[in-house]
Amino acid sequence: MTTLKSLFTDHPASVDEGYFEHMGVALSFFAKMFAASLACLVHAFLPFLFIKTGSHAIEELHDRMVVNRNRHTAPANDAAAVRS
Repeated sequence: MTTLKSLFTDHPASVDEGYFEHMGVALSFFAKMFAASLACLVHAFLPFLFIKTGSHAIEELHDRMVVNRNRHTAPANDAAAVRS
């Protein structure tokens, strides 16, 4: 059964973060994507500006989220891993 607390803590725990730590990381992703989206908007009208800003932001965020993340198995799977 899912508890109210687990709705807020399961996913952050799966990436080895606490709730507020995860909030900070997520907000840092938001800030980067927001800035990059504004650059892309300007680039749409003035194509000589921010030529690689969007693609560089995507590469950086992909590196932070996928390549270098510290991911752990979900808590429900930990008991099974200990028994094997």
